[in-house]
This record gives sequence, C-alpha cells and structure tokens, in this order.
Amino acid sequence: MLSSWEKIEHNKIKLEIEVAAVEVDKALHRAYQSVVKKINLPGFRKGRVPRRVLEAHFGPEVLHQDALELLIPPAYDEAIAGVDEEPIDQPQFDFDTIEAGRPFHFEAVVEIIPPVELGEYKGLEIEQEKVEITEEDLEKHLESLREQHARLVTLEESEQEIKEGDLAVIDFLGFVDGEAFPGGEAENYSLELGSKTFIPGFEEQVAGMKKDEEKKIEVAFPDDYHEENLAGKEVLFKVKLKEIKQKQLPELGDDFVREISELETLAEFKDDLRERLEKAAAEKAKTELEEALVDQISAASQVELPETLVERQIDRMLGEMDQYLRYQGLTLDKFAELAGKTMEELREEKKAEAEKRTKANLVLDAVVKKEGIAVDDSEIDARIAELSERHQDQPERVKEIFEKQGRLPLLKEELRIRKAIDLLVREAKITEVNQVEKAD
Repeated sequence: MLSSWEKIEHNKIKLEIEVAAVEVDKALHRAYQSVVKKINLPGFRKGRVPRRVLEAHFGPEVLHQDALELLIPPAYDEAIAGVDEEPIDQPQFDFDTIEAGRPFHFEAVVEIIPPVELGEYKGLEIEQEKVEITEEDLEKHLESLREQHARLVTLEESEQEIKEGDLAVIDFLGFVDGEAFPGGEAENYSLELGSKTFIPGFEEQVAGMKKDEEKKIEVAFPDDYHEENLAGKEVLFKVKLKEIKQKQLPELGDDFVREISELETLAEFKDDLRERLEKAAAEKAKTELEEALVDQISAASQVELPETLVERQIDRMLGEMDQYLRYQGLTLDKFAELAGKTMEELREEKKAEAEKRTKANLVLDAVVKKEGIAVDDSEIDARIAELSERHQDQPERVKEIFEKQGRLPLLKEELRIRKAIDLLVREAKITEVNQVEKAD
C-alpha cells in the first residue's frame, strides 16, 4: 500500500499511501452496513434502505466518514511498518475524496525519533568516590537516631532563657500598617527555634525570651511571599512565650538499642549500621557514576530534540511532582497557587531538566540500537518476579496486570536501557578517588 515516503523538516516524514480499489469498495460496503441501521426513510423498514436509495437521498458522502475510518488506520499501520523509522506522535492525514471503484490516495505526516550522532561511549574516563564509612559517619547517624527518639521536657524554671533547638509554645498577634491581618494570629503555637519555618528574623528575636515574657517583634515579609498583599510588608508581632520545651536525648547504650531495634547490644547495632550505611553509600556511588557517564556521553552526542518528547517528559515530571505533593496533602494546582505561579510557569521551570532527560534517553536508545541490545522473555519474567517479591504479590498476577495496562513494552524498554547503562559502566575506565581528591 505504501507508494513512497520522504523526510521533511523537523524530523518528520511524509508517506504517500494508495489503497486498492477493491479495498475501497469493501470499506464502502461495510460503511453502508453500519450507516443503514441508523436511517429512517418513509416506505422502508429501518435498516432496510437499499444502498442506491440511501446514496441518492443523502449523497454518496454519507458513507465516506465511516469508510475512511475503516481504510486509513490499517493502511497507515501497514505503510509505517515498511519504513525503518519510529513514530513518536499521531500522524496528520491529508486525503482525496473517496470514490467507489477507484484507488484511494492519502498522505500521512508523522514525527519520528530523530537521528543521533553518537559521541564516544566506550572507554570513557571517569572518577568515582571510594565507599568508606568512618567512625565520624557512624557517630553522626547514631546522634541523629537519638534526636529522632528525643523526648520533649517542659522547663519549669522561669528564669531560664529559650535558645536555638528548644521548642517555644507561643501566642502571637500580627499587625500590618497598625491593623491585625487574617492568618496573623495563633495560640499555643509550637515553634522550634532554628527550624527557619517562620518569617526570617522572627525566631532569632524569640531566642533569649523567658517563660511568660511578652515581647514586640518587628520583621518583614519576604518580597516573594505567596500572599501578594503581604509581600515585602513590615509586620509587628506581639508575642507571649508560654512554655519552653527542651529535647531530652536518650542515653546511647544497650537499652536504647533494644528499644529501637531487634538487636541486643550497641556493638552489634554499630556493626549492623555500618553495613547498612556502606550498602547505601555503594548504591549512591553507583547511581552517581551512571549519571555522570550518561551526562558525559550526552554532552558528546548531537541530536535535535523533538518538542513532542520534551513536552511528554515535562508531563511525566509534573505527574511525579503531583504524586509526591498528594502524599503531603497538597495538589499540583494548590502548590502553584501557593507559589504564586501559573502552570505554564511551572512547565517552563521544568523544561531545562526535561530537555536533559530527553536527550539522555535518545542517546541511550541509540546505544541500544547500535549495540543490538535485546531483551528476551526470560529477562522480563525475572524482572516481574523481582517486582512481585518487592510488592508481596504473585508473578502471574503482576504480569497479567502489566499486560492489561499495556506496560510490558515499557518494561522491556526499561530493561534495554538498563543494559545500555551497564555496558557504559563495564567499558568505562574508572579511577577510585577519595572524596577530597574528587572535590579538588
């Protein structure tokens, strides 16, 4: 059915497609069988109007839309299958009038995966930090665990001053231009000094107050504050410090270990913690190495980025952001409103990163094709088994879900890209360095 095709501007191709007259007649007949069921004409039972009468009454074009829907999609699919290019968007069609007994001609213009001029991707020289967990690292994590399990103790001494790290329980009332403003008042508000969760300058002026002390605090809203009527405005807060609470850290010992884990002694816990930290550090170093290699090959390769793929990447990034925000009790629309931004501004902010990811994906796909990297069914099954174990489900059920959702091709592509990245790492010339050396 494909007559010819040619590349045109911006990574698009145009296909000239011809459908044989016999296929046109079949499509018109099937269209008639469908349309006639909906027609009522005096003197004929519904669905029994002869085709010649139907066309005489309504015109031959009464069948054209249905016939085109029967002809164009399969003809296009067959034609594009004969072209060694991969479409990335829906085609745009341009066609002649359809006529019985005559071949049908139409054009299809579709955007395709652009050609990639690959840079060198084997033998890349790169540095990787040595994975090393020091005693200092262990002590920091142990101290962090103590912080997480700290108890808040209310100070009863009235002369003791509140300091950074303490929790202040305050009442406050805010005034702008001498008038109290909505949202500027609270009672028994808990504020950790040093958390920088309040207006800049506020926490610093609370520091040094004593229990039951009252104080006037003058600060200014940031210029980019989300409520425009308050942005940049000076504000006066009347503050009363009602309680001071301090963190009481648990003693680091065997009792603490038994409380937070299934281990018995601090020594055992330290060994286990070191092992977990080393594993996490190794994973982090591996990820950073892979990202650096992909960045290196991307920078050395040339490709014209299709706007379609960039926009899809932005959609995915905003989708991920929306999902994360929902876990925090927000939505993307609400976040944009609070940030004082339009959705278009959010999209624009994501564009540079989306372009970077799109180029990396195209470059890795080019490596896959050049190396002839393939994924067989056993590898897909192994990946599904891994996902099943992680989600505590049955592999057969997970595979059925993937098939119903049409996600198996995406899983296959993910595995192909994974193999390409593994190839980059295997072929790279990696030099291990200490963190200080890499920073230099």
